Amino acid sequence: MPETRRHWLRGCAAAALAGAGAVRRAWAAPEAQALLAASDAIRNPGQPFRVTIAVTEYSGGAEVNAMTLASFARTLEAGGAFASIVRFVAPPRDAGKLMLKHGNDLWFYDPGTKSTVRISPQQRLMGQASNGDVVTVNFARDYRATLAGEETITDGERKSRRAYKLDLVASGTDAAYAAIELWIDADSRAPLKARFFADSGRLLKTAYYRRYEPVLGASRPTETVIIDGLDPKSVTIMRFGQYAYRNAPASWFQRDYLPRFDAE
Repeated sequence: MPETRRHWLRGCAAAALAGAGAVRRAWAAPEAQALLAASDAIRNPGQPFRVTIAVTEYSGGAEVNAMTLASFARTLEAGGAFASIVRFVAPPRDAGKLMLKHGNDLWFYDPGTKSTVRISPQQRLMGQASNGDVVTVNFARDYRATLAGEETITDGERKSRRAYKLDLVASGTDAAYAAIELWIDADSRAPLKARFFADSGRLLKTAYYRRYEPVLGASRPTETVIIDGLDPKSVTIMRFGQYAYRNAPASWFQRDYLPRFDAE
């Protein structure tokens, strides 16, 4: 075979192999927004539900504050956003207070003053937990995701995990954070770790999703450990328990209904 033809065939074969490799890589790379939606489905049941949230603040390993909340959540009919109503259970001084998330609106109701005020999801609730951390949130709706790559990380159980890293940018001004870095298990799509950033780019906190247990038809994280972005000794733990399907009526998730809210 002439040498020029042999070189031409080798070039064609190399190009074909390279093209096939590119096709395989493109086919294997998961779509970022789909990954984010799959992670949302693990964090939150797809049906209306109730959950108790115990929030505990620690400083230097010592407990300094605690509260208990009862959250009721359901998706709205349009847009796939969650509506949540959160009732303060403990401590006694806060019992009966309410927080309502409806679409992009977040409201706080105090039965003592019978006043309802609009609040920010970025506002700190206790320790490192903000208002936006205790209401049910659909990240895939509030953020635009891009796939930053695949990494091996240490999760909240100190285990090595193969994960996809997603870079999330807020879709609007009502999101709790300007940007989030989120690591999702490459096999199960379970959220493992997240870093939350302010508009300035400053790291606000790091969260680990851990203690996965069978909950309402899926393995879900029952604990979130939140570490302050500046002081690693300032830690807040949110523990989720007493999950149950609860088809809360749509009337509960209206600002005007808050003075009459009486669940349980």
